[in-house]
Amino acid sequence: MNHLFQTLLVILCFVFCQVSNSQSQNTNAKAIQKYLRESGKYLHSDRPELSLQNAKKALSLAIKSNDEASIAKAYNFIGLNFVEIYDYDKAIDYYNKALIHAENTDNDTIKSWLYNNLGNVYSYNKDDDETGIKYYLQSLEYAKRVDIIEFAYNKLNLVNTYFEDKKFEEGKIHLNEVRPHIDSLKNEHEAQFFYYSLSGDYEEYKGNLAIAEHNLLKALSICQAKHKNFNPLHEIGMNESISLFYYRRKQFDKAYKYLLTTDSLRKVDYENQRNEKVKGLIKQIESEEVTKDLIRMEADKRMQDQRLLNSKILIILIGVIFLTTLIILYSQLKLNKIRRKSNEELKEANEKLKIAKEKAEEASIVKSQFVSTISHELRTPLYGVIGITDIIEVEHQELENSPHLKALKFSANYLLSLVNDILKVYKFEENKVVLENNLFNLEDKLETIKDSLDNIALKYNNDILIKVDKRIPEYIIGDSIRLSQIILNLVSNSLKFTHDGKVTISADLEKTDQESVYIKFKVKDTGAGIPKEYQDKVFDKFVQIDRKEDDYQGTGLGLTIVKKLIELFKGDIQLESEINKGTTVTFTIPFESGENKVNEFVNNIEVDLSLPKTYKILIVEDNKINQIVTKKLLENHKFQCEIADDGFYALELLEKYQFDAVLMDINMPKINGFETTKLIRQKGYTIPIIAVTAFEKEEVQEKAKLSGIDDIIAKPFDTRKLFQMIRFHINLKEKEQA
Repeated sequence: MNHLFQTLLVILCFVFCQVSNSQSQNTNAKAIQKYLRESGKYLHSDRPELSLQNAKKALSLAIKSNDEASIAKAYNFIGLNFVEIYDYDKAIDYYNKALIHAENTDNDTIKSWLYNNLGNVYSYNKDDDETGIKYYLQSLEYAKRVDIIEFAYNKLNLVNTYFEDKKFEEGKIHLNEVRPHIDSLKNEHEAQFFYYSLSGDYEEYKGNLAIAEHNLLKALSICQAKHKNFNPLHEIGMNESISLFYYRRKQFDKAYKYLLTTDSLRKVDYENQRNEKVKGLIKQIESEEVTKDLIRMEADKRMQDQRLLNSKILIILIGVIFLTTLIILYSQLKLNKIRRKSNEELKEANEKLKIAKEKAEEASIVKSQFVSTISHELRTPLYGVIGITDIIEVEHQELENSPHLKALKFSANYLLSLVNDILKVYKFEENKVVLENNLFNLEDKLETIKDSLDNIALKYNNDILIKVDKRIPEYIIGDSIRLSQIILNLVSNSLKFTHDGKVTISADLEKTDQESVYIKFKVKDTGAGIPKEYQDKVFDKFVQIDRKEDDYQGTGLGLTIVKKLIELFKGDIQLESEINKGTTVTFTIPFESGENKVNEFVNNIEVDLSLPKTYKILIVEDNKINQIVTKKLLENHKFQCEIADDGFYALELLEKYQFDAVLMDINMPKINGFETTKLIRQKGYTIPIIAVTAFEKEEVQEKAKLSGIDDIIAKPFDTRKLFQMIRFHINLKEKEQA
């Protein structure tokens, strides 16, 4: 009887809980709606972190209440927040999560929002217009059931995407559907702006210039009205579009007027962007904490659903067991309890592993994005500084011995060296460095290195000696560039810490086998030496030993790079040092003998016997400083140049003039270098296109190849290498056409 009483008590408790839950749902619904309103309110405010916090609170309550519509809205706001911090993949994930819950409701508004937001991400942020159009069309199916405002905005987004792809007639069909309603949308200033701006673009495309001008100016007037919550960036973009419109019409006075307005507005916006970047970083850090909470909430939801399922099973079991025997009831309850505990423990362990994995992946992505951004942002201005310095040196030879010019050139090259050292270490950590094979004479290579370091040796009154074992083959095969990096770093390091002494570079044949020649290198100096307590740390990153010299400069990365390179060669390195007596670094690297391949190498060398030509080059670059630098460098070497500020203007110039090659920047507004190249190739131009970019070559190589770019050179570059590359591709193209 005791067991029977316990069973009835369980049933009564369950019924009581169900009644209590029903009463609390009304309270939760009000709180959820409040949090959702607050999330929307703070989304574009100066306190964006409050948007995420309120969305998280709404999601937590909605999951507990099993409110599908509110869950979908909360996930939608979270996705919008991730768009704000440029994490578009996470935004897409949360939009799709929202759709799963929205499909369980009859709420056409939220479905329209979600498909429209997915269309925005793919069209504006992911450059995937095809997918964007697919989602916009899905959004319209729901928007037309909601109201004319929702319908108009979705249509205008779709039209803009078609126009971006130059599908003007397809876009015009949808634009015509908005026209009958535009006068009734007087308070929807964004819709009014987009409608007249897009109409202007279409009329210009059709050649109706007067109507196009009227519509564009109408769109600008809406921007200038400064309506509440109206995006101020529209005014910048509209002034620029109108300037280009007049420029294409050769109305240069008007074009210049609107260009001045654009520049003025951009200066105001520049400081805002800097502040927004700082806010974006703070917001990203906070969003990582929110993500952890969201993962925990989703886990709680799954556990809640499991408990509910288990409760239903339990009631069924109780009914069956009540009609049979109390013994079976007791056994089943005990078994379910054990299973539930095991499932919870397993889920908890899985969730911990999942969180750890996601944190590691997020850290790796953030690191890659950071290194890529730093590389581009630092190399772009460095290209300008180094390039202008070289131009001054060529054009003003009276300043050749100026200490100020030399100091400027040294500082710029030193900063570039620092950036490159940091990027090299990152590449090693990401396993992105691959050795290349080329045929070279070791003794000649060492002599070249010695010559390049003579100035440093002279500064500290040192001698550089070279000793090469005569048993080493005259030619060997391996990565001569990275071998040079190793020896340059070691010798320059020794020279800086050696005064009135000598540095000896020796190469001895250690052993040979059927495939390889093992060469032992030694770099020995008579300098200050390294204390024993520091000798195990000199190959670590950013380590600088406190020696007595007060003029030493460096990143603390040189020996780290040396060690990584030697490991890449499958070699090893040792260091011996004694205070005031000097330091010896020894390493052994295997090479392939090149004795049997010298004739093959010589026969493959092509000799260009043609007379030098004057080539005409199209420079596609939006940065004014870089335009000046690249043009001057080319013109100083007898090239002729034309400059295009953007990809669309580049296409116009290609139609008007004959060029021998194109130098294409990658990161440009309106249309990037990849898309510009695709359009050039689609029009049938086979002209050589060389990407000149501040990105690392490996980052853009695949996209460059797919778009039709022939070669890539990274800023700042060796001007001789650029000229060789231009001539090589022009000659190659001439041979193909011959």
